[in-house]
Amino acid sequence: MSTGKQIVIALAWFSVASPGFAADFSDPAWPCVQRKVEDLSLGLMWPHPISDAEISALNPEIDEIAGLLALRRIELGELQPQVAAFAARHKGNPEVLGWVFQHVFDTLSDRRKRIIGGIGEFSLKQIDLASQIDLARAEMDQALTADTLDYDKVDALEEQLDWDQLIYTDRQRSITYLCETPQIIERRLFAISQMLQQLTADQG
Repeated sequence: MSTGKQIVIALAWFSVASPGFAADFSDPAWPCVQRKVEDLSLGLMWPHPISDAEISALNPEIDEIAGLLALRRIELGELQPQVAAFAARHKGNPEVLGWVFQHVFDTLSDRRKRIIGGIGEFSLKQIDLASQIDLARAEMDQALTADTLDYDKVDALEEQLDWDQLIYTDRQRSITYLCETPQIIERRLFAISQMLQQLTADQG
């Protein structure tokens, strides 16, 4: 079966398994309602220039604060006092805070890109499984219309078909969460940028 037909079959299955599903047809293998945007722009999130000046003396401190900000399991509100204290120590220097944001941006955008790649791989596996289910259904129809009914074959096909459909549906339940994750990361980056910009304004 051609890849194009496999994708059409998979998209039909996606629409059945997930009401309201609307894929990004700029990439027919992309299973999410959200459009596929692989790369984010640092310049759209941080308004100040970020220099390439030597920052070796500040690296450990920047690494620590940026590492905390990149941890999604920690709410930004919990980090506000620590980030504010960091900004105060550096008098709200937009260059220093820009280095922090760039560090966080590099970490989270790389993580987001890997997740998008994983979603693509997940989607291709679902496309293959949808094709497998479609072929099994066709074989089942052929077996049921044969002149001599092979009950063992029909039973085996039915069992395999039930199993494949169960796996497909079970995997499909995770699609919503997987598809939301890149946007969750993107929203965190914007929120971190706003937090650091506010501290720049407050301290500068």
